[in-house]
Amino acid sequence: MANQLDRDFRPVVLYDGSCPLCSREIAHYRRRRNAGSVCWIDASTDSTSLTRLGIDRADAMSIFHVRDASGNWHTGVAAFVYLWSQLPAYAWLARLVQMLKLTPVLEWGYKYFLKWRSARTCSVDGPCH
Repeated sequence: MANQLDRDFRPVVLYDGSCPLCSREIAHYRRRRNAGSVCWIDASTDSTSLTRLGIDRADAMSIFHVRDASGNWHTGVAAFVYLWSQLPAYAWLARLVQMLKLTPVLEWGYKYFLKWRSARTCSVDGPCH
């Protein structure tokens, strides 16, 4: 029997539920209209879904991932833009970022956020949380 994630081509969001900021942001998105059309997976706790999707947990935890309805993966700012395009309250933002070609600038800022987040959650000699 095929797995639900294999048959279901709704957008899939992989997020770090162990990150308080990330969790608050995802909770916000999940309250928006049309959020039920998105499959939300907490990469910090749902290793079964990650395995079924063919995504390594460390990779899923290192950067925001969204699979579109066609099965293509987007990461980083491109993933946010795709997610925003699926939520009517944020579709305007997705269009604005695309129209003004802001993805590279936002990606630069997102990379700095990831470094800051990693420094806060990773020990010098141990794995990241």
